[in-house]
Amino acid sequence: MFTQPITVRYFEVDGQGVVFNAWYLAYFDEAMTAYLTARGLPYPKLQAAGYEVQVVRTEIDWRSGLRWQDAAEVAVATARIGRTSFAIDFEVRRDGHEVTCSARTVYVVTGADGSGKREIPPIVRDALGEPAPLRA
Repeated sequence: MFTQPITVRYFEVDGQGVVFNAWYLAYFDEAMTAYLTARGLPYPKLQAAGYEVQVVRTEIDWRSGLRWQDAAEVAVATARIGRTSFAIDFEVRRDGHEVTCSARTVYVVTGADGSGKREIPPIVRDALGEPAPLRA
């Protein structure tokens, strides 16, 4: 499992004193690209091979909110690999243990030239590894 550290910035907090929900999607996006990089597939290499990935679905379950200056991490794991899409699980953990939210995002592989959906190429399959979901 891979983790990406984050520290909540002041401008990410809303009027309720917690991270505004849209920022979680940004956290997940950054963590997913860091995950691929750590597994040998930096995004520029993916693009140079003629591919992109696009988000097609995200489901998030919140338990508690992060607050300004909270130290947290985003845990990342491959949940599922299909023919043209794959799913990534995320958990946001305050202080490395308290899960504040969990999510699953489905990505589809597309041609970098805008030509549409593609089968998952070996370089992406290799980087994703064997699925080991964080949740059932």
